[in-house]
Amino acid sequence: MNKPAQSFRKILTVATLAAVAVSAAAREPAGAQIDAPASAQATDVAFSPDGGAEALVLKTIGSARTSIRLAAYSFTSPPVVRALLDAKRRGVDVAVVVDYKNNLSESRSNAPREALNLLVNAGIPTRTVSAYAIHHDKYIVVDGLHVETGSFNFSTAAARRNSENVIVVWNNPAVARQYIAHWQSRWAQGQPYRSTY
Repeated sequence: MNKPAQSFRKILTVATLAAVAVSAAAREPAGAQIDAPASAQATDVAFSPDGGAEALVLKTIGSARTSIRLAAYSFTSPPVVRALLDAKRRGVDVAVVVDYKNNLSESRSNAPREALNLLVNAGIPTRTVSAYAIHHDKYIVVDGLHVETGSFNFSTAAARRNSENVIVVWNNPAVARQYIAHWQSRWAQGQPYRSTY
């Protein structure tokens, strides 16, 4: 086998093993807390539709011990909603801010409203932001330490059809503080979402 083919095969093997590891981490029992990496700073990356992006988002949510702050553009993903509800049941302080137009006034489906209703009815404070052309943020801050971000919308399309990316910066409170400050500013601009039932 020539050298470029061997190099490609090694890269493919490493990528496959990484995807399997991320996928395995996401298969924890429903509601189970997942441990974040040890105290050293680390990063994890994943892609979709074929590289475990949703699994890494769920791992991030599952690692929460004290708090989750989520900012979203599109918010329709049943697995993400379930993970947030599970975190709330574990005693985690969860709060969510989402784009108003994409999820409510311009949405052609009822999926965003259903997802937001589930959060609010479970006691998760949720606000919608309409101060911008679009509130295009897509990130999660966990425990004031870990940040998940990237192009990944919290939707089935992002997980199964779109080309997306996710990166998690673990154990970096300086980065988390910046994201929390941004989240707080958007939260302050938002309006409380009221359940339709």
